[in-house]
Amino acid sequence: MFPLINKRETGVNLRRIMDMRGITPKDVQEYLGLGCVQSVYRWTDGTNMPTIDNLYALSELFQVPIDELVRGNRAPITPSIQLETLDARERRLYAYCEKLNELKAA
Repeated sequence: MFPLINKRETGVNLRRIMDMRGITPKDVQEYLGLGCVQSVYRWTDGTNMPTIDNLYALSELFQVPIDELVRGNRAPITPSIQLETLDARERRLYAYCEKLNELKAA
């Protein structure tokens, strides 16, 4: 199956992350230096998608990987991490991400 991006689900996800972080569309517009806030609203309603440059910047603003922003039809990527090579903070972060993936799958 060819992986496809779901603009609607991606928009809903962007809005959810913005709400969780207390970030407004105007904040995003200013951070990205966009000419108008309508671009952000078009992303959150699923009409348009951010460019890859904007997704990259949004991942920094929201402190999540790009893969957590975009929604589509492919299975989540499962990293092959050797847990014993991680420090305590990295193991906690890994466990947290694993728990999020389990909740999404349920």
